[in-house]
Amino acid sequence: MVPSGTEAKQNGESDLTPLEEDSEGVHRKKVLEPRNKKKVAGQKNAEDILSDSGEEPPLLKAKRPLKGSGPKPEKRQAPLTDNAELFDEQPRKKKRQRALKPEPVYDIPEVERKETTFRGRLGYACLNTVLRNKKPADEAIFCSRTCRIDTIKKNGIEWVKDLGRRNIEDMLKIIEWNEENNIRFMRMSSEMFPFASHEVYGYSLNYCAPLLAKVGALANKYGHRLTVHPGQFTQLGSPKDSVVKASIRELEYHTQMLKLMGIGPDGVMIIHGGGVYGDKEATLTRIRKRIKEDLPKEVSDRLVLENDELCYNAADLLRICEELDVPLVFDYHHDMLNPSPDLPPSEIIRRANLIFARRGIKPKQHLSEPREGAVTIMERRAHADRCQKLPEDLPDDMDLMIEAKDKEQAVLHLYRIYNLQPVIRGSLRPPAEIQPKGIKSRKSNGKTRFKKNDVGEVEAPDTDAETLDMGVDIKTTRSQSSTVCPKLTL
Repeated sequence: MVPSGTEAKQNGESDLTPLEEDSEGVHRKKVLEPRNKKKVAGQKNAEDILSDSGEEPPLLKAKRPLKGSGPKPEKRQAPLTDNAELFDEQPRKKKRQRALKPEPVYDIPEVERKETTFRGRLGYACLNTVLRNKKPADEAIFCSRTCRIDTIKKNGIEWVKDLGRRNIEDMLKIIEWNEENNIRFMRMSSEMFPFASHEVYGYSLNYCAPLLAKVGALANKYGHRLTVHPGQFTQLGSPKDSVVKASIRELEYHTQMLKLMGIGPDGVMIIHGGGVYGDKEATLTRIRKRIKEDLPKEVSDRLVLENDELCYNAADLLRICEELDVPLVFDYHHDMLNPSPDLPPSEIIRRANLIFARRGIKPKQHLSEPREGAVTIMERRAHADRCQKLPEDLPDDMDLMIEAKDKEQAVLHLYRIYNLQPVIRGSLRPPAEIQPKGIKSRKSNGKTRFKKNDVGEVEAPDTDAETLDMGVDIKTTRSQSSTVCPKLTL
């Protein structure tokens, strides 16, 4: 009998693992159960279950192996022979593409026919709705791809420059479409090259010079007029040096783009007077000084001022324009909301056209209409989808920019009304049945207006369609507007 561990200690014996003697008389070390195999309280093993109940134990649930812990299957590789292409590899499943929907048949309503002596060019701004809405979405054609500064930090400056390249490439397709549809006047998007004038992330357009020259050559070949309209951030009358410097950089960027395209003097840059900053006369003095002294000549040679509906009427700007020989673009809608008390539109247009003639530039005007049923000043500021008539004071031979939400459709609409140009039926789209009134009802509503995709690329808002380019300081809130532009209480 082998004594227990306690008894062995009491007898002075060691508690080392005892040796067992086998049948041949050889002492071998006894194999003990591992100590770390603990049994959970109340848990029985299979033998205990069998001995207690006398029945066969149920199958125990096997533990699921950890993910990735098992042996990995070997990847099949094609043999290194001339017949490697015959290797029976599982073919990849082809992505199933949806069948393209047939082109819808549009119901185009008839228009009321009218007469005019006007024989100039009608144009639209920035966006072609037919090309922009092409399906599938990756075939859409537009020139307002942009991004946010955080995306530039993440992807690098070459990434944003590629957006500009894609924008200007699409201009080739837009010009071709315009030519096919007898539209030979267009305003290019100011977002063509995102952040090109930025103080930190700005860049030269020389990298895209060959493509810009190609676009300009195509426009010149067809006799198309291309112009630009830097946005509401361009404030030459601002009392802040930082704002003025940023404004001049923006004008220099647009000038470089037009120059690289080979666009002649008719490629003008239109800006508003901006805010009055509490003192209209002092602000007009600053505008006059900066045009005369601070702008490079190649910039001032393309500069044109436009009356707005809040701060500066046509008479306010005509004084500067005649003094500095800077052309004035007359906006009919703005003049209706903010008229010149002592000057009728016909006299303003006559004097403005004299400046255009002295400079050798073809006269240019803007036309838009308030939406039907608009009553308040905010409602009347919003542009209608289309214009229904040409102005009575419109000169016979000049260029008229149609600032309407329906863009090229607004031009084709006037073509049909006045029989100005042949119209391709397939290019027509029906007007919206209901037009909401006022700026509040438009899709911007003062909130984020950018459409972002998976790679950080966004589409800039259409400032013309959303009536954002109002000539007021971008930092001016509605509560401050009556101070900035005292004529209107919003």
